[in-house]
Amino acid sequence: MKLWSDWGFSRAGWRNSQRGEYWVVAQALLIVSFVLLPVYRPVELALSPEWLYLSWAVAGALGVGAIVFFIKGILDLGNSLTPLPYPREDGQLVQTGVYAIVRHPLYSGLILAALGWTVFQFSLPHLVGALMFVLFFDAKAAREENWLMQKYPDYATYRQTVKKLIPWLY
Repeated sequence: MKLWSDWGFSRAGWRNSQRGEYWVVAQALLIVSFVLLPVYRPVELALSPEWLYLSWAVAGALGVGAIVFFIKGILDLGNSLTPLPYPREDGQLVQTGVYAIVRHPLYSGLILAALGWTVFQFSLPHLVGALMFVLFFDAKAAREENWLMQKYPDYATYRQTVKKLIPWLY
C-alpha cells in the first residue's frame, strides 16, 4: 500500500479524482476493452506474400517502437513515475532521454502498440480502438500538462520545443 500512497493515491482522491484517479480507471478500461475487441475484417484481404510480410514488418516496427518508448519512459522517469496524471510531490521534471523526443512517451508507447496490433490484424474494430487511444491520451496529456505547468516553471519552454505524443509531428 505504500507504493500507492507514494504514487499519490488517497481515499479522498478516489472520491473526487483530485489527482486524476478517474483518468487511470478510464485508461485501464480502455486498454482492457481494446484487448477484448474481436478481430473483424470488413473484406477478407488476399494479400500477396510480399504485402503480408511488409505489413508484419510495419506491425513489428510499431511494436518495437512501443516497447522502447514505454520501457525507456519508465526508466527515464525514475522516482517521478506515477500512473496518475498529477505529478508526484517529490518528482522532478524530466526533459532528457526519451523525454527529449516526446513529452508523453508512455502514452506514445501504448498508442504505437495499439497501431501495431491493428496493422498486424487488419482489424476495423482495432483501428477504431487505436483512434480512441489517440483521442483519450491526447485529452489525458492535456489535463496532465495543466498540472505540470503549475508545478514546473520550465514546462512552458519544454512544451514549445518537444512534441506531445508523436515525435517530430504532434
